[in-house]
Parts: sequence; C-alpha cells; structure tokens
Amino acid sequence: MASTTSTVSQNNTIGSGKKVAFAALHHTGFRAYFVTTMLAMMADNIEHVISYWVMFQLFRSPTLAGFAVLSHWMPHLLFSVYFGALADRYDCRRVIQTAQFMFMGVSLAWVLLFFTNTLQVWHAVVLLTVHGMAGVLWGPGSQLLIHDIVGPEHLQSAVRLNSTSRQLGVLLGPAVGGGLLLFLGSSVGLLVNALIYLPLTLWLWKAPYSGHRQPTQGAPQRRGMNLKDAIVVFRDVAGNRTITSMILLAGLSALFVGTAFQALMPEYAHDLGTDEAGLEYSALLGANAAGAVVGGILLEGKALLQPRAQTAIICTILWSLAIAGFAAATSYPVALVLLFLAGILNLTSLSMSQTLVQLHSPPNLRGRLIGLYNMAAHGLKAFSGITVGVLGSLIGVHWSLAISAMILMAVTVALFAFTVPGRQHGEFG
Repeated sequence: MASTTSTVSQNNTIGSGKKVAFAALHHTGFRAYFVTTMLAMMADNIEHVISYWVMFQLFRSPTLAGFAVLSHWMPHLLFSVYFGALADRYDCRRVIQTAQFMFMGVSLAWVLLFFTNTLQVWHAVVLLTVHGMAGVLWGPGSQLLIHDIVGPEHLQSAVRLNSTSRQLGVLLGPAVGGGLLLFLGSSVGLLVNALIYLPLTLWLWKAPYSGHRQPTQGAPQRRGMNLKDAIVVFRDVAGNRTITSMILLAGLSALFVGTAFQALMPEYAHDLGTDEAGLEYSALLGANAAGAVVGGILLEGKALLQPRAQTAIICTILWSLAIAGFAAATSYPVALVLLFLAGILNLTSLSMSQTLVQLHSPPNLRGRLIGLYNMAAHGLKAFSGITVGVLGSLIGVHWSLAISAMILMAVTVALFAFTVPGRQHGEFG
C-alpha cells in the first residue's frame, strides 16, 4: 500500500494551502448551481410531503411506505455506476435536465390522479419507481458538473456545500409542501411544485459547463463498473483501514437506518399526537434536515472537526443513539430535538467519511472508489425500507426503527475497534 500512502501525502499537501471559508461560493457558476439545486431538491421533497401524506390517508400501509424507500434507493444500488458512465460519456447538463423532466412528469401524474380521485396502489408503485430513477440519474452528473465549475482546488468545499444545498431543499420542502397541502390542496400544490424544477433546468441550457473540461487522470474515463469490478477494487485497498472502514461505515448506516424513518413520518406524527397536515407534521419532516444544514455550515465555515476515521465513527454511534431515542420518544418536543441532533451527526459523519475516502484513494482507483462509496452510502438505503418499513408492519414502526438503530450502534462500535489496532503511517488523515 505504499502508493496509497504517497497519494495521501500528496492530497494532504494539496489541501494544506490557505483555507477559505465557503470557498466554492466564490465561483459565480457554483452560486447559481447552489441556489437552483436547492430549489430542485426542495421540489423533490415537496412531492414527498404531499404524496406520502395522501398515500398514508388512502392506504395506511407501512409496506407501501417501505416500498417508497426501496424505490427511492434501490436504483442507486443497481444503476448508479451505469448512470455514472452515462455522465462520463454525455454532456452532464443534458443528463441533469433529463432527470428534471422526469421529476416534473411524476409531479404532473400525481396531480392527475389526485384530481380525478383515481389513485391506486400500482399507480403509486410506478410513480415512486420513476421518481427514484430520476434521482440516481441526477447524482453522477451533478458531481462531475461541480468539479468542472470549481476545479480540484475547491472541490471539497463544493462537495460539502452541494450537500448542504440539498439539505436546505430537504429542510424547506416540508415547510413549503405542508403550506401548499394546507392552503392549495394536494392537486394544485403538486402543480405548483412542478414549476419549481424549472430554474435549474433553464439555467443548464446556457451554463458554460459540461462536466468534462477537467478530465480525471489515471483510470479509464468511459468504463462502467459492475459488481465484480467493485469487489476487485475493494480487495485492492483492503489493507488501508481508513478506506475500508469508511466505506463499511457508510454502507452499514444506509443498510440499517438510512432515511426510512422519513417515509414513515406520517405514522410517527400520528403517534405523537399530530394528525393534521400542518406545521407540526412539517416540522418533524424538516428537523433532520435543519440539523444537517447547521452541521454543514459549521463544518464549512468553522472547521470545528478535522476529518478522522474515529471521529466519523463516533458521530455515527451518537447518531444511532439519537435515532433510537426518537423512536422511543412519546413527547413531540423531545422527538423534534432528537431529529435535529441526528441531522447534525449524520451530515458530519457522512461528509467526513466521503472526504477521507477521496483523500486516501490512489489516483488510478479514485473514481472507482468514489463510485463504490456511493453504492454503499446510497444504494444500501434501499434495504432500510425492509429493516424499518416492512419489519414495522409486523412489530410496529417504533420498535423496528429502535432495533435497527441499536444494531447499527453495535456493529459501528465493532468497526471503531477495527480502526484502532495496527495503525500504519499515513493511514489516518
């Protein structure tokens, strides 16, 4: 692993220059992408707020809610590397626009079904699946585009701020979605929502970035990665405890908890005494994202925590405890505070683990390792729909979430022990 160690040293040298708070926002193009991405992500979450609420009222099915999680994350597991190859081959602006048109089409389809009162379970299954495919199509093109906008010097800032922008959308989505649902109703609310995707789509028509002005050196650029390739790459870096532990950390977090509790929020809100689609329900949906936004701002602006493997793991352990506490909470204010803390801890852990994987990856494997990390961090969230949603239909959603969180804490403690012994020079940044 000598090449890995030298790569880490090189990357740390590159990143050791003068630190600039919110460096990526000094680029005009990134500021525009930051705002329009936030709006598009807000529209994505407005759709979740309204559609999840209507499905809960009509069907009251934890299994359907679990499928909502599966359909959102399974495409990341099955198609992320192929859509990554698509982003490598074509203009990323057009790839992202295609995803936005898919999102708009789904919103308009919900409008028609809600307005005519003809929604059936199979309609929901199809629309949830198309929505999930649009999300995974958007992701790789977005990562390549921000690299093109800011260049390698400010890439870490751009990645963190892009994540914060998305979390801002997640935060604002429940508030705006709850307001649209309350004052305009589900049909008109989603009609308005379809228009919120337009700013990003229109900006991309003339944006002077394609995602390919700064090709990565080393590994072949047009080659996709299948499961066999992922296993081979993972074996190549198995001796580096940092890369191995951070990929495992992201995958375990996604597998056992992920974001399944968001799809089940109507039921948690009901059990906490919130039956109306109003402010209290929206606040529960937005509390996790609010914490993530605060965490992102603190990390980017103050650099309170430097990226270290053990710190990322400790944050995940604390996140598990916060999620388990939320599942057991019977008080609405307590549940709200725990979700807020969970958001801070989750964004801190994930942004740190992703940074460490990028810093410690050898140049000839960096793209594939990032792809492998994304498969773990996003694709395995599909199965949290089983560990939390489907299991919740058998034992109750509070028990399923609490048990899943405690299992995650147990395996994460074991992972922490894995990172401590046998530490090698350059292994931890």
